[in-house]
This record gives sequence, structure tokens and C-alpha cells, in this order.
Amino acid sequence: MVPRSILAHRLRHPQLPLSSLVLRAGLATPPSTPLKPLTGPLKPYEHKKPPPPPQSWLTRKLKENPAALRAFLGFSTLLGYGSAKQVAGRRAYFLYDRLCAVKAEEEKDFWQSECHLPPTFQSWFSVTNLHVWLLTVRLRSLPQPHGQHHIQALIDHFFIDVEDRVRLVLQPGKPIKKATATTDADTETSSPSFYTVTNNDPSHARPKGNAPERIVTRQMKILKEQLSGLALSMDYALIKGDAEMAGAVWRNFLGGRGARGIVYPSSLPPEQAQKYYRRSINYSGSEVEGKKMDEKTLELEETRDDGSGIHDYSPNEASKYVKYPELMEDVVSYIRRELLRLEKLSDAEVTGPTTMGREGEGLEKLRFGKIREGRPPSS
Repeated sequence: MVPRSILAHRLRHPQLPLSSLVLRAGLATPPSTPLKPLTGPLKPYEHKKPPPPPQSWLTRKLKENPAALRAFLGFSTLLGYGSAKQVAGRRAYFLYDRLCAVKAEEEKDFWQSECHLPPTFQSWFSVTNLHVWLLTVRLRSLPQPHGQHHIQALIDHFFIDVEDRVRLVLQPGKPIKKATATTDADTETSSPSFYTVTNNDPSHARPKGNAPERIVTRQMKILKEQLSGLALSMDYALIKGDAEMAGAVWRNFLGGRGARGIVYPSSLPPEQAQKYYRRSINYSGSEVEGKKMDEKTLELEETRDDGSGIHDYSPNEASKYVKYPELMEDVVSYIRRELLRLEKLSDAEVTGPTTMGREGEGLEKLRFGKIREGRPPSS
């Protein structure tokens, strides 16, 4: 399930100033520089790749002189730039940027139209998190310490990108520096329009100051918990079987909708059916965000809009649950198929050329396939 967060409120309620959202979240004080409320429709977030910088004099000379290039690379190796850990770190960047970060956009229609995930940063994170986990499973089998080097670097690159995106959501319109391991002109960009960002209007005056650090830190902790939670549930499902994995898919990607039962129009008075709202609650022990949970408090919490965009279908939309078995089968089959495909690749195909400057080669065999393998969407 999607934890409640100030980021979700920001995405769902762009008309409210950030100070109001902070107070809603229960924080002590609002940021010193509140954002102004916005008007007008939201525009798709475009994560544009900046043009590569011009080549330096040294780069041009080294490319013209192979002997000098070999000497330079040898010297760099002595300094540690060609070590196994450094090469793994640069390889992991390409694994994340070209294979994982783009998958949400590539399968946008499935996740948003079929699974009804809202076009939010949280949805993008969940889908990307799945593909980072898929690669992590394969990287575990690499000889040590290479496997650990690749896994740690992959997660590091993931969260560097995530933090940049979080800051952009909280402080839109402010230019960000996207961490890169190379200036390769062929590097692909991350998902351009899977989610929307408020205040993404060039005609609107840009707010001053940076994103509030306390909110950024809080959000990053929540996302780290989601990373660990998904990995734990999916690792457990690998051992227990497809039924457990279908449950993990239902909780993590279908929002756990219907956890307390499906409500039909005939089961509620007409006036209540129009106002029906309920979401699934995940809580640790007996608390949710510091609140003690009893049966009455839990029922009240389920009817509170947390801004995530994930909640049970209304009684008039109850027929949408009919597709859930098929959706869970599609995602589980995709996960099993991709894990088997990655398992069949040799370690050399996964790590690529372990040579400095060639870390981005050989990615074609690692690319993820389609979830439905060409099957038409269900009607």
C-alpha cells in the first residue's frame, strides 16, 4: 500500500499552499517560505536530458592519439578509477537509467488504464521499484564482491534520481542537476510524462527558496521503507509461490483495494453510495502515523482521504474488481518470466565489458519485455 505523505497531499491538492499541507500532516511549523496556490490545469512532467557539454581539449587529444589514451587509462587505473567497484558503479548507472527508470512510461497504459494507478510520483516510484528489485535478484548471484558492488550502486543511483524528483515535486520550476556517470549522448532519459507536477507552469512566478529539507528527509525515509517493504514481500513470495506473489502484487500495485470487502450499490442507501469512500490501511503493531488504532479509529481512518489517489472503487464501479485476478496473473507471470530470462544470461552479459569507458555496452539483452507480451488490453 501507499503510505500517507505530504508529497501525496501536494500532488492531490495543488490549490492549497504548502503551509496548509504541512499543518495537515501534523508537523510543528510550516516552512518559512510557503508556496503560492496555483490555478489552471496540470501539465505532464518532462524529465528532459540536458545537452552534452562540449568536449574538452584533453578529451579531443586523447581520442586523436590512441597511445596517449592507453597511457591515460593506465594512469587512471592506478588512481582507482578502473577498480572493480568503480566500474560496477558506472555499469549500475546504465542499468538503472536505461532499464528501470523508463519502464513506467513504457507500460503507462497498463498501469494507469488497466490497474487504475493515479498519475502521481508515488505510482512511478512503485513501478520503478519493482524493476530495480528484478535486477537486484539477478545481481545477487554474481561472484562476490561484484554482486554487492552492483546492488549497492544500483540502489544509490535509484535514490539519487528519486531525491531529485522529490525536490522537483516540492519545489517545481527549480532546475535540478541530474546525477550522471557519463556524458554519453546516447543515454536515454527517464520517464517524461508518467506523472504530473503542480506549479509546472512557466507563466507562473517561480517561488523563492529550496524545497523544505524536513519534508524532503521525511519523504525519503518513507520511500526507503517502501523499497525495503517491497523487497521483503517479493523475496518471500519467490519462496512461497505464485499465490503469495499475487497477494504482494495486490497490496503493492493494486492498492489493496477491496481488503475489507466489496461494496455494491444495492448494499447502501442511494445517498451513502454517492459519498462512499474507503481505503486500505497498513499499520505496524497498533499504530498508524503515531495514532493508536482501535476498531472505531480504524474505521474513521479508512474514510479519510490521504491524498495518495489509491482507494476502494465506489459501489457504482464495483465491476472493476472482476479484472483483478487477470491483472494479478499478468504481473505475476511477467515477474516470473523476467526473472527466468535474467537467470539464463551469463554473468558476463550482466556485468558487460569490465573496461573503463565501456560500461554502457551490451544492455540490449537485459531490457525488460512487455507485461502482456503483445496481448491486447482487456475490454
